[in-house]
Amino acid sequence: MYRSPSRKQAERTHLNPTTTLLIVNPNSRSAGEVDLSDSITLLEQAGFDILRVEPRDREQTERLIAEHHQQVGLVIVAGGDGTISSTAAALCRYRLPLAILPLGTANDLARTLEIPADVREACRVIVENRRLHVDLGEVNGHYFFNVANIGLGVRITHELTPEVKKHWGIFSYLKALVTALSRNNEFRATLIIDGQAHRVRSMQMAIGNGRYYGGGNVIDEDADIDDGLLAFYSLRPQGFWELLTLAPLLRGGRQHQTERTFNARGKRIEVQTPRPMEVHADGEPVTRTPATFKVNERALQVVVPASRCRGDEARSPAA
Repeated sequence: MYRSPSRKQAERTHLNPTTTLLIVNPNSRSAGEVDLSDSITLLEQAGFDILRVEPRDREQTERLIAEHHQQVGLVIVAGGDGTISSTAAALCRYRLPLAILPLGTANDLARTLEIPADVREACRVIVENRRLHVDLGEVNGHYFFNVANIGLGVRITHELTPEVKKHWGIFSYLKALVTALSRNNEFRATLIIDGQAHRVRSMQMAIGNGRYYGGGNVIDEDADIDDGLLAFYSLRPQGFWELLTLAPLLRGGRQHQTERTFNARGKRIEVQTPRPMEVHADGEPVTRTPATFKVNERALQVVVPASRCRGDEARSPAA
């Protein structure tokens, strides 16, 4: 639920261009387990002027960022990958930097950026305020940070109900996979990767902008969120036991070592299927095939630990 700022907060927002918008997802898996008051106090003591909101959906999240974009200098998202992804379009539109307090089930973007899982440690990263320019993936006009899926990954997302996430935690992805594999996922597709055409039979396609997805799986061992490329793999149809033997390679992003996958990297990837198929990005349904994926290089600034900064990434002024 959106909490309207107090009059005092509103006055500070108007007067202080370095006000920080804190977006909290009250429905994230850890939201009820983590008391953010200590973290907010830590940030305030470091000079951050916090305006906390709790939007109920993606649309309200975008409206709140639009409403406050002229007064804030940073947006902190306390939630999981879905909540963070819901801010991408507005952050990009208003050129606002992002910081993360990981409260989700998988926290794959936080993992990619080496942001600590402990919320207080993540706050200390925000206080240090080092920035990295990262890429944003885009499919048919929708932005995503981590990975987009067609086929088996979409079925897994459908199986990842809030009840399953709450009960199974990080093992919820395994539970969803087993259930999804009980259905036929085979399909044919035409791919155009940076102008080169390919035809494949597939049960699962993944297109990655970041490095991690699905609770710590690696999209490609050479991929990163600031490399200017999308990583792609297509999994050829196979049974449960074949997938089981492939699992270690998939987990580590080394599936290119087997002929049971088609792998590529590129800046623009088009996927055409005989019938429209759902495309999910960062765990949310966003569009259907035919789908055009592209990478938006250095589209967004994100607050990261010192270990994640490149040599050309300067420390930003403290808030």
